[in-house]
Amino acid sequence: MPPLGPLAARLGIPSGPLFFPVTAYGPDGAVDLDTYRTHVRRGVEAGAAAVFACCGTGEFHALTPEEFEECVAAAVEATEGRVPVVAGAGYGTALAVRYARAAERAGADGLLAMPPYLVVAGQEGLLRHYSELADATSLDVIVYQRDNAVFTPESVVALARHPKVIGLKDGLGDLDLMQRIVSAVRTDVGDDFLYFNGLPTAELTGLAYRGIGITLYSSAVFCFAPDIAQAFHKALGTGDDAMVNRLVDGFYRPLVELRNQGRGYAVSLVKAGVRLRGLDVGEVRPPLHEPSEEHVKQLAELVERGRALLEDPTDNEDGAA
Repeated sequence: MPPLGPLAARLGIPSGPLFFPVTAYGPDGAVDLDTYRTHVRRGVEAGAAAVFACCGTGEFHALTPEEFEECVAAAVEATEGRVPVVAGAGYGTALAVRYARAAERAGADGLLAMPPYLVVAGQEGLLRHYSELADATSLDVIVYQRDNAVFTPESVVALARHPKVIGLKDGLGDLDLMQRIVSAVRTDVGDDFLYFNGLPTAELTGLAYRGIGITLYSSAVFCFAPDIAQAFHKALGTGDDAMVNRLVDGFYRPLVELRNQGRGYAVSLVKAGVRLRGLDVGEVRPPLHEPSEEHVKQLAELVERGRALLEDPTDNEDGAA
């Protein structure tokens, strides 16, 4: 396998949660770059290990190519080189390449390659798509497995052999498949390939993924409750499974149950959480919709419960019921 590049080396040390900022919009619905920079800057200052700009939580699907490039450039500006910036890239191959080149112009350190638009392709077509995307720029690529982009272990081995593909983010949640992928890549390519738990609330499955050696994960909670996300990250990394389980029982499981109350809440509920912290990042763009007032109220109460658990670990109230 080729030597690790700068991005892989920086991401390979899980110094903190991976931050997937929401994209800020103003009252007129246009991208609000000043607020977005503030959001990104606060995340870096709170200890994020990397910024994944304009990805799923950042409503990549809702951004024009021009808005995308502006947002990636704003994220690069706000991080000031303190952590790497990885930008989303998706749709069909031609458009994915266009987004990848825009990210490169904007100063991104790498790409998160999301599933192709709509079609269900075979392994041969998927490999061609991601290889052409990886060949299009100088940026390193993390491939996002989910929905219509699910890989066999043999396909991941082929991806891992590409000099620009440094990792796989898993949003599928099939641990049997992931174990076989990890084993196949380790056997045929080596140990340096990176893996990420990319489920919508990754902390809920953190212990399970840690069991097969996957410790990197995306944290949506970090957007609106970085103190809780950091406490969980530290507990998971140091083997404090008692704290991990307290937070799972008292905060993360109820959060997932709340998130499951509405389609698209994996994005819109997170954005509501950022607004609860006092930063007006606007609403989500269609076709997503805003959570109900009752659900936002429940989110606020849940965050307070999670913070209480950090201060008094015995106070899990009815969250573990």
